[in-house]
This record gives sequence, C-alpha cells and structure tokens, in this order.
Amino acid sequence: MIPAAFEYHRPKDVGGVIALLQQHGDEARVVAGGHSLIPMMKLRMTDVQHLVDLQDVAGLGGIQVAGEQITIGAMVTQHMLINNADLTEAAPILKEAALQIADPQVRYMGTIGGNVANGDPGNDMPALMLCLGATYTLTGPNGTRKVAARDFYEAAYVTVREDSELLTQLTFAAPKGGYAYEKQKRKIGDYATAAAAVQIAREGGLCVAASVSMTNLSDVPVWSKAAGAALVGTDCGPAAIRAAVDAALKDINPTEDNRGPVEFKRHVAKTVIGRAIARAWSRS
Repeated sequence: MIPAAFEYHRPKDVGGVIALLQQHGDEARVVAGGHSLIPMMKLRMTDVQHLVDLQDVAGLGGIQVAGEQITIGAMVTQHMLINNADLTEAAPILKEAALQIADPQVRYMGTIGGNVANGDPGNDMPALMLCLGATYTLTGPNGTRKVAARDFYEAAYVTVREDSELLTQLTFAAPKGGYAYEKQKRKIGDYATAAAAVQIAREGGLCVAASVSMTNLSDVPVWSKAAGAALVGTDCGPAAIRAAVDAALKDINPTEDNRGPVEFKRHVAKTVIGRAIARAWSRS
C-alpha cells in the first residue's frame, strides 16, 4: 500500500528535531531506520502528517566503552552493534541479540534507538536493556532527562517519552559474568514468539547476581526481579532454574495472536527462559 500524504523534514541537529516536534506535536513522528514506522504508515495504521528524518542529525551516533560505562548513540545500527569489537568484548550479549533480529538487510538500517523507543513489545532490544539496567537519555525543549529503561515502558507502543522529546542515547554498566539471549520465532526475520535475556555473575561456584527479562510475553518488555532473586545463592542447578522459570512465568501476561494461543506461548516461554539461564550459567 501507499502511505497517506505527509510533509518530509530532514534537520541537521537535535535542536532542529525538537523544534519540529514542538511545532507539529502529535502530527509529527521521527524516523530512523524506518522498519517499524514505514510499514505502519503504508497500512494506514498511523497518521503521520510530518515525517522527521534523523539520518543527517549530528551527534546521535557512536559507541563508547569507557571503563565500566558503555554509551550507545540512538542512531547506531544493529550492524554496528554486531561489528564493534570493543562492545562485543565488554557486553557480548548485544551482539548475540542483534544477530537474531530479522536479517542483514534490516540490521544495516535498523537502529537501536528506534528499536527501544517505539514501545513495540515484539522488539528485542527493550528487554535486553531492562536486563542490563540501562538508562535512556531523552532530549526535549526543557533540556535532557534520564529515564531508567525499567521505568520507560507503560503499554504497547506507549512510553514515558513526551511528543516533543527525542531519545538520543543509551547507557549501562558493562555486565559481568555469563550471558544469553534465547529466542524462538516462527521463521527467519520474524518477531519472537518468546525470548529471554539473562546475565549471571558467579563467585565460588554460586550465583551472586542474576538478571532475567523477556520479550513479547506481555504488552511491555518484562524484567523479572523474582526470577533473578531465585537464582542468587544457588549453583543454578535444575531445581534453581525451575524456581526461576516459575517466578518469571508469574510476571508475564501473553495474549493469543497469530503466533499461537496463550498456553503455547507460556510453554515456549518456559523453554526459552530455562535455556537462557542454563547457557548464561555455563558461560559464567
């Protein structure tokens, strides 16, 4: 299909973006890689009268690994995440997750900022950012503010970002220990039926810290504090993994759609969460 008519804007700096968002309010939408927004426009599922392209905006790129702190610009593509050696060394879970997003053609254009800011529960990076305890920087007419990723998502496609704000970067501490991003999907390029991100730190044969989050199992990405707590102090053996999986399943609320009924999704979730925990522990 062909999208409805719209005005196209291509500002050169963040200030220009904010000015356009202020001027046009909810009639304006920013576009980065376009893999979420453009299909919705073509299907007439969203009414965009002013399209603000971020491709020429300075200052939204770059990956910085400075000691224990990692900073990623919103316009960094999945391809860049995969191929940055410093990032892979400091936080290998990002490469593992990014390689499971769609296909190379999409990953060359799709950005991490667009993936996390859209509020789509099927996107992979939001749950990963919850797992890592990331912080988002939002820039608007009143300056910048920091929002924890775990506080950012309110409902499907609904976040705390104001219409006049732009997500400009993501920051998080370099994770320690083992990691895994486990994803089940119907075919290559599809959204997850269920996916899980896990980070586990081990000392003396026992888990000393664990973080578990899930993709596409509720109307928002889910971080399960209880699942991580169930692993701490254990050897992450079968009993501990079962307890963590059971805790995680209590935190999700899947709905029936073309990927299957609720019972099937919960079965898949149980499988991928258990696999992710076991694999992260084996790497710790």
